[in-house]
Amino acid sequence: MIARWRQRLWGWLWRAVLGFAVLSVLLVLLFRQAPVFGSMVMVERKVHSWVAREPIDIQHRWRPWEALSDHAKLAVIAAEDQRFLEHQGFDLVEIRRAWQASRNGGRLRGASTLSQQTAKNLFLWSGRSWIRKGFEAWFTLLIEALWPKQRILEVYLNIAEWDSGVFGLEAAAQHYFGVSAERLSAAQASRLAAILPDPRGRDAARPSPGVVQRSAWIRRQMSNLGGVAYLQNF
Repeated sequence: MIARWRQRLWGWLWRAVLGFAVLSVLLVLLFRQAPVFGSMVMVERKVHSWVAREPIDIQHRWRPWEALSDHAKLAVIAAEDQRFLEHQGFDLVEIRRAWQASRNGGRLRGASTLSQQTAKNLFLWSGRSWIRKGFEAWFTLLIEALWPKQRILEVYLNIAEWDSGVFGLEAAAQHYFGVSAERLSAAQASRLAAILPDPRGRDAARPSPGVVQRSAWIRRQMSNLGGVAYLQNF
């Protein structure tokens, strides 16, 4: 009797895992071409606002690759993931550096790539559990296998959070500078990239000295990468 139930349990678990794998592949294939009009982070923010009874207005508008500032594309690469075109979803160099720094007594810093952040923001909830990290790794592998790098960056720029309720480059450009996403200057783009580590605690329009300093560093990195000509590598 126990053996029969154990066999059934394993059968259910296997079907559940297989079903999840098939569904996740289909979702990733769907978003390879279809515009992304929302993300799990947006849903999470909305649900939290209902629970807390603090209404939030989600600002978001999908913009295709051609309507996104080249300066912004380059700025987020310079700020967040300079080996974006080289790795397969996980930057092993940064992971080793972060691990070594923590072993030497430093604070464990993040080493997430743009691919990982895209997977997390689009499909998953926020948090730091190992379960969520496992799902993040799975979706990162899927989008790296099924999407070109240009698509990953396009989706990232369209779903990244830049302030409370402000998602995507178009909403961020309008929110902070009153311009469209395609008209962002290098200075404005570098400020937006500079606040990404803490988008709800920093302000691109009225930057703190720390944001000013980081945005200047980002512009230097943009220049070191070769300027917007770097994007011809996509």
